[in-house]
Amino acid sequence: MASRKAQQPIQSTVWTDDQLEADRQHAIALFRRERLEEPLEEYLDQYDKVQDAIENLLETTVDLAQIERNALTILTEARLREGFRYLAGPPISEDDLQTLADVPSLAIGQLRKDPGSVTRIVETIRIGLDRRRFPWVLEGREPTSAEREAAIVASTALIATQRIATSRRTKSKLAQENHVREVLLTFGMKEIQLENKKIATLAQAPPAGSFCCQEVYLGSRKADLVIGLWDSRTMPIECKVSNSSVNSVKRLNNDAAVKATTWIDEFGTKQIVPVAVISGVYKLGNLKGAQERGLTLYWDHRLRDLTDWIAQTR
Repeated sequence: MASRKAQQPIQSTVWTDDQLEADRQHAIALFRRERLEEPLEEYLDQYDKVQDAIENLLETTVDLAQIERNALTILTEARLREGFRYLAGPPISEDDLQTLADVPSLAIGQLRKDPGSVTRIVETIRIGLDRRRFPWVLEGREPTSAEREAAIVASTALIATQRIATSRRTKSKLAQENHVREVLLTFGMKEIQLENKKIATLAQAPPAGSFCCQEVYLGSRKADLVIGLWDSRTMPIECKVSNSSVNSVKRLNNDAAVKATTWIDEFGTKQIVPVAVISGVYKLGNLKGAQERGLTLYWDHRLRDLTDWIAQTR
C-alpha cells in the first residue's frame, strides 16, 4: 500500500450549512449555561476594589477641583490612573490617551521628567469629562452628597463591568487553548518549545506528530498553536471565543480568516491547513464566510473531529 506521503493530501474539513447550524446552536446553549452559572462574587469583588479607588481619587483631587496639583500622584499610581481615564465619557484607553494628549510615553519615569506631558494628559481628560456624572465640575461648585455618591456608583460599575469583560475574554481564550493542548497530548502528540517563537519557513515548524502551544509567528502572523501533521503539512490553530454574533465578525472573519488567507498566500494551499477552534456565539453567515476563505473550523465542544482528521494524515 502506498504511504500517505505518496498520496494526495486529504482534503480539509468543510461543514455543510446544516452541520454548522446544529453546532452553532449547541455552542450558544453552552455559552448561555456557562454565563448564567457564572458566580456573582467576582463582579462584587471587583466592584469593592474599584469603589475604594474612585473614592480615593475624589479625595485626592478634592472632588476633582485640584486635579492639576495632584496629577503626577494620580498618573503614577495604577488604580488612580485607571479611574482617572474613566472620568471621561466615554472612557479613554491608555493607547488613546497617549495619542490624544500627544505624549511620547505614559511610563512613570517619562512623566516625572516631562511636566508638559502631564499637563496635556490632564487637559485631555478635562475636555472629555463626563458632564452627566460630574456636573459640579463645569459649574464650578462643590458636589452635593447625592451627586458625589451617584458619580462613585456610576464610575465604579463602569470600571468593574469592563474588568469582568476583559477577564472573561482572557480566561475563555486561555481555557480554550489549554483544552486544545490537553486533547492533543491525550491524542498522543508531543509538545515542543520553539526558542525564538518564529517560523519563517515550514522547515522550522514542529515536526510530524508534534506541536507548540506558545503564541508564535508563522510567517508574518501569530498563531496560538502550530501542529506538524504526518503528511508534512503544517496546521496553525487560532482559538476564538465569541460572546455575541456581532463580536464573531471581529474574532473569526476579521482576524482568524484574515490570518488564514495570509498563511495560504505565504506558504501555499498544499503546505498549510489553517484552523480555528471556536466556541460561543456566531452567525451562520460568518461561519460560512470563514470557510470560503480557506479557514477550517472545529468546535471546542467536539474536538474529536480535529484529532480524527489529524489521524488521517498518518
